[in-house]
Amino acid sequence: MTTAAESVRPAGSARTPKLRADASRNRERIVLAARDAFVEHGADAPLDEIAKRAGVGNATLYRNFPDRTALIHEVALLVKNRILALAETATAEADALDGDGPFDALQRFAHATVAEKVGGLCTLFTSHVDPHDPGLIEIRERLRSAVNGLMERARAAGELRPDVDHGDLFIAMSQLTRPLPGTSCRLLDDFVHRHLQLFLDGLRAPARSVLPGRAATFEDFHPELTDHHA
Repeated sequence: MTTAAESVRPAGSARTPKLRADASRNRERIVLAARDAFVEHGADAPLDEIAKRAGVGNATLYRNFPDRTALIHEVALLVKNRILALAETATAEADALDGDGPFDALQRFAHATVAEKVGGLCTLFTSHVDPHDPGLIEIRERLRSAVNGLMERARAAGELRPDVDHGDLFIAMSQLTRPLPGTSCRLLDDFVHRHLQLFLDGLRAPARSVLPGRAATFEDFHPELTDHHA
């Protein structure tokens, strides 16, 4: 059975050589284990601990990723590709609804996305990943288009308040999945969907209040790429 995170072509992966099925599974286990370790311990998470979590030996980890930088880059590609797949799947679902209840598709995307723990990885990606990497730029452009389309469908149906943008959604998802200092990641997992639903209810039209300031956009996350989008 194909999952949502596998249903679209991964961006930024064209140069990755084809691996045997078992080697490919090992590689994905390493990257997923690294994602969780980086959320809990930051960029300095021990690589031998990541190998242990993945159920592989240190030699297997280093055969796939010669250094920490290569592993962090692959985590970024995996997480962002999985979120992109969720967005494009939700868009297809919204199209299939033919304008009936697109806000529900937006909600499903948001709840699935927080499972990728984007907030816990935000600092890691900002400080250790090249924002000008062509693969990541491709993912960002496709993600921007998909999420913007989802929100436009909900807005056109009168279900989404008019004064919010895609950046507002990603700020909320990032903040809700970023562990507070001294708190357990497990405690965060227990409440993140509850608090996300409270936020999503606040996005519904008609609006119950006037929001201060302006709507956040994708460019607010990547000011260094403003010239690229001009």
